[in-house]
Amino acid sequence: MTAPTKPPHSSPSDALSGASQGEDLHAPVIDWFDAHARDLPWRRPEAGAWGVMVSEFMLQQTPVNRVLPVYEQWLARWPRPADLAAEAPGEAVRAWGRLGYPRRALRLHGAALAITERHDGDVPTDHAQLLALPGIGEYTAAAVASFAYGQRHPVLDTNVRRVFARAVTGVQYPPNATTAAERRLARTLLPEDVPTAARWAAASMELGALVCTAKNETCGRCPIAAQCAWRLAGKPEHDGPPRRGQTYAGTDRQVRGKLLAVLREAHAPVPQAALDRVWHEPVQRARALDGLVSDGLVEPLPGGLFRLPLTPPHPKSP
Repeated sequence: MTAPTKPPHSSPSDALSGASQGEDLHAPVIDWFDAHARDLPWRRPEAGAWGVMVSEFMLQQTPVNRVLPVYEQWLARWPRPADLAAEAPGEAVRAWGRLGYPRRALRLHGAALAITERHDGDVPTDHAQLLALPGIGEYTAAAVASFAYGQRHPVLDTNVRRVFARAVTGVQYPPNATTAAERRLARTLLPEDVPTAARWAAASMELGALVCTAKNETCGRCPIAAQCAWRLAGKPEHDGPPRRGQTYAGTDRQVRGKLLAVLREAHAPVPQAALDRVWHEPVQRARALDGLVSDGLVEPLPGGLFRLPLTPPHPKSP
């Protein structure tokens, strides 16, 4: 992504309101990003739109340090969507490794199939066409259009939502789910200049990832600390609905992960007995396996055998 011409700095103000909100934030945040952005492979020009899309799927609910090695292996094996589309979906699940939430692998495989069939193997540039791909939601379509193609779209991930909640709304955390009010605010804050808007999307996300973090935020390093409504209000504690936790030990997610690990390591169908050994509680184990089958991550075979899927879990979209 090429750095855009930077807008002129605005004078800091303690009250961010109306049209001045975005103008007071854009320049300092983009300048900070220019100086402090991480050198990540999906930000390099050679990544292309497919590399950006792969990264966006992998980074959902997964930290960068866990994504990096899997991303590199994935792009080396499948440098274009058609390369992935030519493989069985189970190979995508296998290559996903222990990133977690493996349905993302199936969705990425489904998107690769659709890109190959509908767009001659090229990730579409049109936002509506991106949104029409299977497995692509509001956030991912906007992120690919913005980060890969330099377009003007509000890109609202958890990090951006937290920055906006604190800097503008004056609360510690955003709501558990994205609201219409957040979308309106994001559109209000979006720079009018297209290249600047794309840079702003990446910069505000990086600020949330590195400085305005969920815990132990470092306001002393923040380029907009002097304008932050939450800091100016004395950093009041969150008083909304309880924030969702990320428990894992003992959950069905953990059992699903153990079952999938057996199947990823095997290159032939696996008997039920091999899966039974990974978890002591039979009811939870059976529930987890049923869920994997229902999600299309595991294919049951005659004779009590199981394997990673060889066929897409759903019919191809028209």
